[in-house]
Amino acid sequence: MSISAFSSPRAIRSPRLSRAALGFALSAALAGLSLAPSVSRAADAPQCELDRAVRFGGMNWESNLVLVEVERFIAKHGYGCDSEVLPTETLPALAALERGDLDINSEIWLNSTLEPWTKAEATGRVKRIGDIYMGGEAWFIPKYTAERLPELKKAADLPKFKDAFKDPEEPSKGRFYGCPAGWGCEVVSTNLFKALGLGDTFTLFSPGTGATQKAALTAAYQRKENVVFYYWFPTPLVGSMDLVKLELPPYDAARQKCLTDPNCENPQASDYPENPVFTAVTAKFTQDAPKLTGFLSKVKVPLDVMNQTMAYMEKNEAEPQPTAMWFLKNQQAVWSAWLPADVTERVKAAL
Repeated sequence: MSISAFSSPRAIRSPRLSRAALGFALSAALAGLSLAPSVSRAADAPQCELDRAVRFGGMNWESNLVLVEVERFIAKHGYGCDSEVLPTETLPALAALERGDLDINSEIWLNSTLEPWTKAEATGRVKRIGDIYMGGEAWFIPKYTAERLPELKKAADLPKFKDAFKDPEEPSKGRFYGCPAGWGCEVVSTNLFKALGLGDTFTLFSPGTGATQKAALTAAYQRKENVVFYYWFPTPLVGSMDLVKLELPPYDAARQKCLTDPNCENPQASDYPENPVFTAVTAKFTQDAPKLTGFLSKVKVPLDVMNQTMAYMEKNEAEPQPTAMWFLKNQQAVWSAWLPADVTERVKAAL
């Protein structure tokens, strides 16, 4: 029924009917006005390219977990996509990506996964789409340990100082804290440990998780205990401690390639090179979600910005999600460069 019908003399039978009709007409008109912005907003809302949740791999180290939350926020508010995080480890995540169980692995450290990544990429099922930053790896001792043991300069010298790093479970040997079990860096740490001939004087201790490793090293550092360990950066731990790198033999590409191979028969020691950290997705994802792929291919974080983000996380004992929000609110110049203008505005509006 139209509003004009109520203005006809034959339509108005009584004052009560007139008021009722007028009220109905007014309500209808107001409803029409109120619906207009809603329809507009619905039309402006982004439509995700996928009809399901985007599957991110969640490796359990801080920079990856924060980056995943940043990307999920942008995917949701900028591209209209729901997402989920599937907890995993480096090598299982790569296998899952190759199978298609994951869509996105936000942080692959190339030097720790060189051999398996090369094989996975050769299948054509996965693609490297963007470099995030240049990470680093090393064997460390605290500065106070370096001052106590001034002759300890090289990793190869460790057997002479085994008693300074006594393993509580095997006191006749020292303890070296390697990479958490299941991580790609565990392969390199194990091969390097063998290459340096440390097995007779040290135990290679592989913490069960990254959190266990961090807790053990933090506790030892706070107690000023001598400790020698592998770690990577940028990380909150390296940023918060005063550390000294142990010297390793000069970097050799052929040696490094074998060190990354779980089946390396004769590992030879080599220093860690700079470690490209990149994003990988499935080939199918690039076909099904070209806009999301374009966004992810541009994700790049300056190392000093990542260090600031990790420092914020450590200082505030923050979880990944609030740390990601801090990044989004305080580093807009960084992440807006990844996105088209309309997506940037939607993300800013959601903050």
